[in-house]
Amino acid sequence: MKKRKIAVSLLIAGGLASPLAQATNGYLPIGYGVKNEGMGGVGIALPQDSLAAAVNPAGMVMVGDRADVGLTLFRPNRDLTISGNGAGMNGSYSGNGRTNFLVPNLGYNKMINPDMSLGVSIYGNGGMNTQYNNNPLTPIGGQGAAGVNLAQLFISPTWSMKLNDKHSIGVAINFAYQTFSAQGLQPFDNAGFSAHPGSVTNNGTDSSTGIGIRLGWTGQVTDMVTLGATFQPKTKMSKFSKYSGLFADGGSFDIPATYGAGVAVKANQQTTIGFDVVKIQYSGVSSVGNSAGLPPPQFGAAGGPGFAWQDMTVYKLGFAYAYDSNLTLRAGFNHNSQQIGSNAAFINFLAPGVVQNHLTLGSTWKMADKSELSVAYIHAFSQTVTGPIPGPLGAGNASIRMHEDSIGVMYGW
Repeated sequence: MKKRKIAVSLLIAGGLASPLAQATNGYLPIGYGVKNEGMGGVGIALPQDSLAAAVNPAGMVMVGDRADVGLTLFRPNRDLTISGNGAGMNGSYSGNGRTNFLVPNLGYNKMINPDMSLGVSIYGNGGMNTQYNNNPLTPIGGQGAAGVNLAQLFISPTWSMKLNDKHSIGVAINFAYQTFSAQGLQPFDNAGFSAHPGSVTNNGTDSSTGIGIRLGWTGQVTDMVTLGATFQPKTKMSKFSKYSGLFADGGSFDIPATYGAGVAVKANQQTTIGFDVVKIQYSGVSSVGNSAGLPPPQFGAAGGPGFAWQDMTVYKLGFAYAYDSNLTLRAGFNHNSQQIGSNAAFINFLAPGVVQNHLTLGSTWKMADKSELSVAYIHAFSQTVTGPIPGPLGAGNASIRMHEDSIGVMYGW
């Protein structure tokens, strides 16, 4: 038990200190916790561990007394190609100045009576990283490497209760912490482009905090079918003051609202099939959803330019098969609608979260002491978005590409 407490403490410290750069559905992960990831992110009506609150807090009362601690190795591959540009930016550029990211997560749940639980889930809510050591903006005044690093951490205490033997509800309070840094964007750090020159680039790492909420419900409607629903309103975050000249509304970067519904079907004694649909309202966050057009208005101004991300709809399909009493196998597929239009391709070389299709595999092995070890693999297939570069920057075309791989392991008891 002492070793487990030490491991949990180290992972909490690592989660607060490390860049939790994880991006698949835009800049949000497809799932939370290794079991969830192995089924394509399915979990609204299918809680499996103490990370369930990240998907649907109503599921926590269904998983009983347990703790889980995990670590995921995430490897994104992102690059940019520019052609026909009159300012001299033509060429191919790699955004992989950093390629490996470790993402810790953990959860704990305690039944305070047979119908009520209290728990906490700690996890990376998402992020985005690019580092172009060969800066594509160099011909127009960029200096050094170019890129951004965004990381979001949630600490979510959760209360969940069974209304009866078929239905449960839950609420999670999300204490959100995020960090951001940008470099190499000197061409935009002037009064012609920014409302706050000097607060656009190369100002080190800034941080932001906020408090939000997630609500959820699950209901077993037949012996075979369970339904679920969840809603998380937009989380208002404090501003990135060091980057008030980059993000709209003086450095605002809120966390978008999400909501979704799911179904889990017990097809037979060994097989469970799950399907979720989730909506991510990226357009409701000014610095993400505002038009990517060049000033006016200036970057950082009220209503200033963003990354022109559209709302995203995510479809998740997952399968779990109990091979025997000790081994469960999982597989899943995750597809999202493209949130980056061709008109915003160039500005999104900083955040090329364009992947749409993900294949996942996973398994859990139960040990003699009733603890368990789970693994999951995710592959996000390569996707490209191509569009025009604004005339004032020399015109031409930009193509942004990304594919991703991750492998995670989680120990539960």
